[in-house]
Amino acid sequence: MKLYMAPMEGYTNYVYRNIYRKYFYDFDKYFTPFIATNKKASLNSKELRDIRPEDNQNLTIIPQLMTNNAEDCLATCKRIQSLGYQEVNINMGCPSGTVTNKGRGAGMLYDTDKLKAFLEGLFEGQPSLKISVKTRLGRYEAEEFYPILEIYNEYPLEELIIHPRTREDYYGNVPDLTVFGEAMKLSRNPVCYNGDIFTKQDYDDLLGRFPAVDKIMLGRGIIGNPGLAEEIMNETETDRKRVKDFHDELLAAYSSLLSGDTNILYKMKSFWVYMGDFYCDERTAKKIKKVKHLEEYRSVVEGIW
Repeated sequence: MKLYMAPMEGYTNYVYRNIYRKYFYDFDKYFTPFIATNKKASLNSKELRDIRPEDNQNLTIIPQLMTNNAEDCLATCKRIQSLGYQEVNINMGCPSGTVTNKGRGAGMLYDTDKLKAFLEGLFEGQPSLKISVKTRLGRYEAEEFYPILEIYNEYPLEELIIHPRTREDYYGNVPDLTVFGEAMKLSRNPVCYNGDIFTKQDYDDLLGRFPAVDKIMLGRGIIGNPGLAEEIMNETETDRKRVKDFHDELLAAYSSLLSGDTNILYKMKSFWVYMGDFYCDERTAKKIKKVKHLEEYRSVVEGIW
């Protein structure tokens, strides 16, 4: 089984990835939060900092691109390739309205003619770089995925990462495993599963239904429980002491990179949106949400361990 770390904007940047690897399971691939493509192939300081090879040593990094224009995408691919990367991932799954309203992310799935034209232009112009796609099933209905999959099948994708929800599902409802199973059978490209793996039992249930799955991407589950990958691969319970040490080093890193309690707390509180489900009760989670000073935050979190 190969495990991938999902690209989660605001969470899985180079700071998180490096500290994570120090304490927990070394993922087979780490997909970066998206880079918006442009004709000038320019990367802003945040994007460049996140994919600089010197800041990602000993990690297998796959830059993810947010795009709907083949020309812009090709220019950015060339820039990324100059940094030594051999694979990029195209985001066709982000459900955010600010993204889909521009025809990007899951918005790429609304018009199959435009989708095909984009992939045609991309593969014609970039024969040497490996290209994978992270996708949802469609906009409104899971059945929209069948003609979309036919288009994917026309191109030699490195892999097709499927989050079996529609754009309108956002992160509600449940993944459509029936359509995912059909996609496993019909796809001419290697398939990776993504979606709602929060526990070892979730993983076992998925493999029980789809024993042929050999690639899984973990996102919200790994943010909530950093030890999840080890629970899956090594069948060991997560060591709370390691989670504490990981959290404390993450806090120290952001305290040195960010200025002021407000910015540091904003960053650290975001992790507890997911970690709270695994490591503290509802009362403590509310305390964390309300703290306004770093020392108060440290005191509340210290009590959790």
